[in-house]
Amino acid sequence: MIKKEDRQLLYEFIKLDMAIKSLQRDYDSLTNLKMGKVYINIVDALLKDIRNDYYNKKRFLAKQKIEVVRWVKISEHFSEVIIRTPGEDEVHQYANQALKTHTEELIFRYLRRE
Repeated sequence: MIKKEDRQLLYEFIKLDMAIKSLQRDYDSLTNLKMGKVYINIVDALLKDIRNDYYNKKRFLAKQKIEVVRWVKISEHFSEVIIRTPGEDEVHQYANQALKTHTEELIFRYLRRE
């Protein structure tokens, strides 16, 4: 069973994971833009900050014996995340659109920090 405070940390970890994957997926297309070098520098710095927080949260969750095992897209609107915990595995369901929106907000927060 995941404690309430760890559940919030887990959600932050999931959003960081999504942000990294999304930015990496879009990274190659930046080279085709006229100002690609500028955007690549911004995305590189952004990825560095996000990865740092991602690994810190991953280490903290590992100390709590919490691990994300797998993502499963169950429908167009929902995904399940299978979580390994000290007691038993848990399945958390998330709305895809909400995750996308929260991940975008997270990326904007990181951009404002720079």
